[in-house]
Amino acid sequence: MYYFAYGSNMNWMQMTQRCPSARFVSVARLKDHRFAITRQSRRRKCGTADVLPEYGSDVWGVVYDIDDSELSVLDGFEDGYGREKMHVDPTGDGGRPIQAWVYIAEKEASAPLPNGTYKRLILEGARHWKLPQAYVEMLEDIEVADNK
Repeated sequence: MYYFAYGSNMNWMQMTQRCPSARFVSVARLKDHRFAITRQSRRRKCGTADVLPEYGSDVWGVVYDIDDSELSVLDGFEDGYGREKMHVDPTGDGGRPIQAWVYIAEKEASAPLPNGTYKRLILEGARHWKLPQAYVEMLEDIEVADNK
């Protein structure tokens, strides 16, 4: 099954630790959404990534193919998130949309900033998969609560 990662699961090492079956499919974008920090992770104790509907904006990320049995593993890491099937547009294969699971956060009134470790995981993934430079620069500009 396909899963669209746009936060720390873009980090290949983290993703393969969580889901050993993961296979890279494509860099992709989720149209008409924007990246935001809207929830505090109970596990990480910091703000974490989400996607919000916003016409004309794009969230870039990575599509992985994972075994069905590992979806419950991801669910365990994505505390406070639900998932929904959405269409994402892969790059470099003619542009046929892929239907993939996308985790959507239960929004909180005031989510804290992410920490430096969480931001680093996102940036390492974005750079590794060569997301568009302007998008990587937007991620670089995310304010953090500390430098850990």
